[in-house]
Amino acid sequence: MPALAGMRVLDMTQYEAGTSCTQMLAWLGAEVVKVEPPHGDPGRGVGRNLDHTQYFMNYNANKRSIVIDLKQPRGRELLLELAEHHDVFVENYGPGVIEDLDLGYDVMRARNPGLIYARIKGFGLSGPYADYKSYDWVAQAAAGTFSVTGEPDGPPLHPGPTIGDSGTGIQTALAITAAYVEKLRTGKGQFIELSMQEAVTIFMRTLGLQDWGTRPAPRTGIHHGGAITSTYPCRGDDPNDHVFIMVTTPRMWDSLCLAIDRADLLTDPRFADPITRMEHKLELWEEIARWTRQRTKHEAMAVLGPAGVPCSYVFSSLDLFTDPHLQSRDFIQTVQHPIAGEVKLMRNPIRMEGAVPLQPSPILGADTEAVLRSDLALDAAALDALERAGTIKRARVPEHAAGD
Repeated sequence: MPALAGMRVLDMTQYEAGTSCTQMLAWLGAEVVKVEPPHGDPGRGVGRNLDHTQYFMNYNANKRSIVIDLKQPRGRELLLELAEHHDVFVENYGPGVIEDLDLGYDVMRARNPGLIYARIKGFGLSGPYADYKSYDWVAQAAAGTFSVTGEPDGPPLHPGPTIGDSGTGIQTALAITAAYVEKLRTGKGQFIELSMQEAVTIFMRTLGLQDWGTRPAPRTGIHHGGAITSTYPCRGDDPNDHVFIMVTTPRMWDSLCLAIDRADLLTDPRFADPITRMEHKLELWEEIARWTRQRTKHEAMAVLGPAGVPCSYVFSSLDLFTDPHLQSRDFIQTVQHPIAGEVKLMRNPIRMEGAVPLQPSPILGADTEAVLRSDLALDAAALDALERAGTIKRARVPEHAAGD
């Protein structure tokens, strides 16, 4: 049985932070009903103006889609009626949107006292920045990640991965799951709030430990992390032809020297102990790089990994699809989308009995009729009237659309 079987989620999310949260819940077996406006989640159009962009599909697998125009009074009332049949409501719209729609926690709790109501905002719901708009990189800048990324004498750089969005979403999913466990015990719902700034800030807890709370942590740079820990160039012309090596113990240092056939480094006075290695770290980097430059990044990892040296070649985004290790673990999976055809998606990284198989993202409004029929007992005439008024939208997938 899916781990979260029985949990029903009203998903009023867009782009990535909220959608990451509800996707994680769906991957663990919750029934997630994505409530979209008539034009759909704007994430559907990221990259190109289509209903099934790769961006949208990456964050909305295993969900259902219904379309309701919440700006219409009847549309707003439909959402409140649906809230009576769900355990969780999640939203990550910009500041003031929920307030303008009058769909705050008190309003929805009045319809369902057991509702778990979760909100994700860039800077939270209080404080001087509460009304500021935010995206992933805005949240990361506000959390300090830019300040530690790049070379010491260079400008701050933004990290590529969207830890602001997905990191916040996954933390919200954990909070919702905890609240759901509490609800199963007590029957009570609750309000959950996450600030993207704060959610990213907890990823900073390893930086600047020696000057914790007193001075800014330095940029990491290529040589940050000790005398040996660094990124080394390998044979090849691709910008990602590098291997990262992380050595933290004397045993790992011994293993590295033996693996690269440089036992002489163990007796070299410049590298006799951690202090002298730090004093001569640029020279040591060159000695190790002399070995890595003679090998491809895959060859370097194949030697160092089995020798007990923590390392990885620098995976490009394409390597994630072709690496034999990830392939052996079936991490990238192919699903059949009703319009796009075969689509490659990353599966749920959580491996447990209660996780569910990967399913494609829904087309806009694919489940409007089914959900409104089952939850609100609306008949065909009522649905037709709502659609004519523009309050709802039902999708009809063209036959053989994926093959067109």
